[in-house]
Amino acid sequence: MIDTTNIGLVLEGGGMRGVFTCGVLDYFMDNGISFPYAIGVSAGACNGLSFISKQRGRAKYSNIDLLGKYRYIGFKHYIKKRNIMDFDLLFHEFPDNIIPYDYNTYFASPSRFEMVTSNCLTGKAEYYEEKKSKERVIDIAKASSSLPILCPITYVDNIPMLDGGICDSIPVIRAREQGYKKNVVILTRNKGYRKEGKDIKVPSFIYRKYPAMREALGNRNSVYNNQLDLVDELEEKGEIFVIRPEQPIVVDRIEKDIDKLTDLYEQGYECGKYIFDINI
Repeated sequence: MIDTTNIGLVLEGGGMRGVFTCGVLDYFMDNGISFPYAIGVSAGACNGLSFISKQRGRAKYSNIDLLGKYRYIGFKHYIKKRNIMDFDLLFHEFPDNIIPYDYNTYFASPSRFEMVTSNCLTGKAEYYEEKKSKERVIDIAKASSSLPILCPITYVDNIPMLDGGICDSIPVIRAREQGYKKNVVILTRNKGYRKEGKDIKVPSFIYRKYPAMREALGNRNSVYNNQLDLVDELEEKGEIFVIRPEQPIVVDRIEKDIDKLTDLYEQGYECGKYIFDINI
């Protein structure tokens, strides 16, 4: 067994590419690997919740098996509710009834868990921990997963929020600020990936009331690429241990192909075994 006593866990988002992370975390749970601190963004936040509650397989079941049954992603939902995903199903029916979330184990866990959101008013990342209120856990997870344009703004403590990946897709710096200088980082893109295209000026009619959010969206490519540069630098220095897909990803952010998702999950499970090569 490896010693993760002083190591943090950082979980990138990426929409349905997060099934890679599901596989890695299931491998961790199968081998009794835990961390004293974890931080997740968007899909990483949702996957992290099931990891902290020790519900092995729950994230896979939600993202793959139940997607095939309920088809909760698609433009039919956007037309009906202005949301590319059925949030009522994902954040209420699933955790309450269909695949119940173990709040008791989550609340009792000694591990800290932060979820990242993007504040529409400031255009900055916000970091939330919640170990008491079920409703607030859901609000934060929903906000962290609210894709810009494709999902409505979600409110946390009456503050308008969107997907945490807009402002902090790979929160390694946050983990280090919390005292975890060494971290395991799970990415959902292969090594060498960078976003193409220059930053843009987002039209004023988009998020008209939130100019800071427009600016954050316009700078998203360069911010993300800079974070990937930092990951490579810290990895080379031996300060972080990165687990990432080994091949370019063929799974889209809102992927609905069950076979592709299953293959990526299985790749994640195999890559989870690299944890035993950790040397940080």
